[in-house]
Amino acid sequence: MKTPHARILPVWLLLIVSCLAVAQNEGEETRWFSVDSVNAGLGPPPEEVDRKTPRDAVRSFLALSAEENYSAAAHHLDLRDLSPEQQAERGAVIARQLAAVLQRGEWINLSTLSSRRDAMVEATSGQSPRAGQSRRNLRLATLKIDGQSYEVRAARFRAGEQDPVWLIVPETIAAIPALYKKYGPSWLEDHIPERFQGAAGILKLWEWFAIPVFLLITGSVGWLIHALMGLLASRLPAGLTSVFAQMIRLPMAFIAMALLAQWLLDYVVSFSGMVTAIFRGLLVVIMAWGVGLVAVRLVDTLLIRITRRLVGEIDDSRSRDERKLLTTLFALRRAVILMTVMVVAIYVIAQVSLFETLGVTLLASASVVTVLVGVAGQAVLGNILASFQISLTKAIRIGDLVVFEGQWSYVEAIFYTFIRLRTWDERRLVVPVKYFVSKPYENLSSKHAKLYRTIELTLHLSADVATLREKFKEFAMAEEGVIDHHKLACFVTGQHQATQEISFYLMGPEAMSAWEAEAKVREKLMAFIRDEHPEWWPRDVVVLSEHDIARGDIPAKRRLRRPATVEEVEAPPTQGGETSSG
Repeated sequence: MKTPHARILPVWLLLIVSCLAVAQNEGEETRWFSVDSVNAGLGPPPEEVDRKTPRDAVRSFLALSAEENYSAAAHHLDLRDLSPEQQAERGAVIARQLAAVLQRGEWINLSTLSSRRDAMVEATSGQSPRAGQSRRNLRLATLKIDGQSYEVRAARFRAGEQDPVWLIVPETIAAIPALYKKYGPSWLEDHIPERFQGAAGILKLWEWFAIPVFLLITGSVGWLIHALMGLLASRLPAGLTSVFAQMIRLPMAFIAMALLAQWLLDYVVSFSGMVTAIFRGLLVVIMAWGVGLVAVRLVDTLLIRITRRLVGEIDDSRSRDERKLLTTLFALRRAVILMTVMVVAIYVIAQVSLFETLGVTLLASASVVTVLVGVAGQAVLGNILASFQISLTKAIRIGDLVVFEGQWSYVEAIFYTFIRLRTWDERRLVVPVKYFVSKPYENLSSKHAKLYRTIELTLHLSADVATLREKFKEFAMAEEGVIDHHKLACFVTGQHQATQEISFYLMGPEAMSAWEAEAKVREKLMAFIRDEHPEWWPRDVVVLSEHDIARGDIPAKRRLRRPATVEEVEAPPTQGGETSSG
């Protein structure tokens, strides 16, 4: 009699075998597509046909197409949507059209294709989430027609017990007529003699002559546009319009070159895939750079107009609000430039498929980005951040008068990486922003442009301060560069054994006018003392004995420090042998 365990054991074995069979079928279904047959109408594939891996399949197809052996190249296509008779009849034609599309549409980098039979995603430094997984369908290229994307894909197929092979999928085969109409031979290539169609190195023979002519034509058009824009700028009335036309000469020339080159590549001539890929990538970069530069120049022109209309000459004689407005406008210009650069960069990356050609891992890796930014862009980024810091804190404004490292200068412009200062003698100091903010500087226009100036005179103790005070007020009030007359002041600020220091204070509307008024008032005070009261100048008093005077023996250290006046020479010695010298 069988035990219950003996009766249950066969059931468990049957379940295990079924699960293993299902798992095997599921594993096979994820490794390849099962089909009844592979291109039965083409017959057995030649020996030169290699379809084991994605890289081998594409390399073999391109090599056979280069030899114009399209009958053999057709074995790389999945033609199951055609009958066996149509496969034999149209297979070579479809292979020739696909080869022309791949040659002119998008350059396929074989090194990026998997060299494994199962196309397994190998582990990299980026640790792709699909690492270790096999694939049975790969994208080789993406081509666009009137805004619609068409993918050239290869998949792994297995017919019966045959070895799996990699073929171009039927969906791509169905799109080949439309792709060939867009990316097929150009009008010029159809009229090139057959003897020039042969390969000469990496290019065809006719391409070695056509590429220099292509570059010469586009360069000539760019030079012509540059000259015409210069002529237009000279003919326009003097003003912002002519300035703007002059500023966009170069970007307009490059835009015209890019548009012409794109038109030639679309309708006149088509080169091999590698050359076309390089040209199209460069055209995208040039077009984006030209449009972005035109936008920046437009912002510059508007900034010049607003500056001339609202602010005028850049100095601290303008109100604080006007100088603040101009500083904000320059900050807006930097923001526009930054946004333009970002938009252009995103557009270029999207158009040239940079993430696909260079690899997501390289650009997404935080360590690589950190190293590049930290090492190569440290100085530039430091200046940019310092520039934004100045714009936000308004520590200095356009038109402020600053004393930087002993130089009196007006802040003329604040750019991304440097500050341009205009000195009082019309020189220009270009200072890196990071260096400027790291050094102490004096902002004479921080609150307002008005500035006190001080005149200091060292006079004899006998000088009458009241008289000097009255004269100082008279001279200062007569100067146009002196304001706030009620703040004029005169004080004795120091005293020594035989002299006193008298300080005079005046205020000017701005630093340069105050300095000029200070110099003029000083000249008048000195002239008044020299003409009216020369005895107020500092002088030394020496005591000489009658014996020294009789012998004329006056020590050198006691000699007069200035030439004696006539009165002093003729005056008799005072009682006690004292004499004075001014």
